[in-house]
Formats: sequence, C-alpha cells, structure tokens
Amino acid sequence: MNRLTALLAPTALIAILLGIWEIACRALQVPVYFLAPPSAIGAALAADAPSLVAAAGYTVSNALIALAVASLLAQGLALVVVLSRTLERAVQPITVVLQVTPVIAIAPLVNIWAGTDHPGRAIIALAVIVAFFPIYSGAVTGLKAADPDLMRLFDLYGATPLQRLLRLRAPSAVPFVLEGHKVAAGLAIVGAVVAEFVAGSGKVQGLAWRILDAGYRLQTARMFAALFVLGVMGAVLYTVLQAAERAGLKWWRGR
Repeated sequence: MNRLTALLAPTALIAILLGIWEIACRALQVPVYFLAPPSAIGAALAADAPSLVAAAGYTVSNALIALAVASLLAQGLALVVVLSRTLERAVQPITVVLQVTPVIAIAPLVNIWAGTDHPGRAIIALAVIVAFFPIYSGAVTGLKAADPDLMRLFDLYGATPLQRLLRLRAPSAVPFVLEGHKVAAGLAIVGAVVAEFVAGSGKVQGLAWRILDAGYRLQTARMFAALFVLGVMGAVLYTVLQAAERAGLKWWRGR
C-alpha cells in the first residue's frame, strides 16, 4: 500500500496541476504563442517525437562523456592532493573559483577556444567544468573520513601512506564519491545545455537547439515539449545513478 501511495500521490498532483493549467488557458483564452496548454504540448510532443529523441541522444551522450571525464580527473586529483596538505591548499582556490564562476559567463570563451567548427568540444568541456567540483569535493571529503581508530591501527602495523590510501581511505570514500556523482550528473546536463545555447548553431542538434529554434518561431508548445524531454532525461539519469548508489553502498557495507 505504501508503494502504491508513493506512486499515486505525485501522479495525482501532476494530473491536477495539468488540469488547472489546461482549464486556465482555455478559460482565459491565453494565446498559444504565449502559453501553450498541455493538450497542445502533448500534440507537439507526439509530432516531434523522432527529432526530440535524436536531440536528447545528442545531449545526453555529451553529458555522459563529460561526466566520465570529470570523474576521472576529479578522483585522480583527489587521490593526489589527499597525500599532500600543501598541494591540497594550492589546488583548493582554483577548484572553488571554477565552482562559483557561472558557466554561462565562460561559455563564449570556451566556445571560441574549442573552435566554432567543433561545438561538440565546447559542450563537453563546459559540462566537465561544472561536473568536476561535486565529485572532487566528495572524494576529498570521503578520503579524509576514514575511521581514526583504523588509521591508528594502520600506523601500528607500519602501513605506508599508499597502503593507507588504497586499503582504508579509498573504501571509506565510496559513499561520498557516489553522492558526488549523483549531483554531478545533473550538472553535466546543465553544462551541456548551456553550451548548446551559446553555440547557437545548427551543427549542434541537441535539445537546446530545439528550444531555440521553436522560440524563434514563437512555437511555445514545441519549446515545452523539448523541456519535457529534457526533464524526463534528467530524471531517468538521476534514477539510474540512485540505483547505482544503492548497489555501491550495499557492496561497501558488505566490505
């Protein structure tokens, strides 16, 4: 019953909100170009389904590539800096600056550096930048979260710093790294979409271009359809990573 309630509650709320939206648009006679009703959005979604699926594949593939690159860079850097307090202090300001700098502010520069003929490079680079910090921060925090009693035990047995890192600190960091990836996945999609907006070229056939193209034509139904696909894509990716997190934590607790 609890599972059924958990499923029906959000479904019912979404249905009620969509019904209010539809009734309000019809009752107030809101122009379709200003705010399309859900029925028009559904029709646009059905009509543009093939192109939207292709655009979603383009966006999510770039986001996943960026997530993989950010994961390798962040975890590799975290493993290095945790062995040296001086190096960590030197790297920390740079990572913080990258985190707090709005991606939209540096997107034009990255687009120029990547080359206007290769917008895919800029998309991946920007997505890597925004996805890097959550993974790095989680990894560093996790590597420092090892049990102090176990650290003293390793010292008692004369373990080397590398042995402590690989056999104690790295396993202790698993929950933090998994959570960092879950956050970074959504940010990677955000970075990819922002880069597509900045690229503003027909060579970029992602969801952002579909939104821009529909906006130029004042086709708000098509814009909402693309936004719906983008939201579903993000929700699916989050669900997959959440399942991976549960599996990873189950393995971690077993160890």
